Parts: sequence; C-alpha cells; structure tokens
Amino acid sequence: MENELVNVIKEFVFPIIAAVGLGYFVYYIWRWVTEEVKPVLGEATTTLIKLVDRVRMLDNDMIRLNTKLAMVLEYKNEIEQATGKKLGDNLEEILKEHKSQSEDFNSTGE
Repeated sequence: MENELVNVIKEFVFPIIAAVGLGYFVYYIWRWVTEEVKPVLGEATTTLIKLVDRVRMLDNDMIRLNTKLAMVLEYKNEIEQATGKKLGDNLEEILKEHKSQSEDFNSTGE
C-alpha cells in the first residue's frame, strides 16, 4: 500500500505541480505584457508616427528647396545670356533686386 502511494505521488503530483507552475508563469507573463509592455508600445507607436510625419515634411521641404535652387540657376543663366556678363560677385545684389514679395512659408505648422 505504501509503495503504491509513493508510485502515485511520483506519477501524478510532479506533473500537476509542474502544470500549475507553468500555468502561473503564463499568467504572469500575459499580465506583465498587457499592463506594462503594451502601453509603452502604444506610446512608441505614436512617437514613431510623429517622426515619420516629420521626415516626410523634411523630404517635401528638400524637394521644394531643390526646385527653387534649380529655378535660381536657370534664371542666372538667362540673366547671364541676356546681359552678356558673368554673374559672380554681384549675384547677391541681383537676388535682392528680384526677391519674391510673398510671405515666408513656415513648415513647422506653428
């Protein structure tokens, strides 16, 4: 009888204790992920979206600046051909003379 009790304990008690321990471990990890990790991931996602938007805005600004630079260089060539002289040192004076009167664009949204 005593031998049978030892065999039953050997066969069933350890697997039951192991299953309960693993169940608690899974519950603990699930609770930790939902209470601590998930909110932090939500904040990180929001920050990432804001950063992606800013990178897109900077990319648009770079495209706009490249277009303006190409336009200035084209006008410089046209002025050089029309006047017959090279624009070098007096380029700043010409740019001041032909400066656009439109308002400055603020890309920060402020």
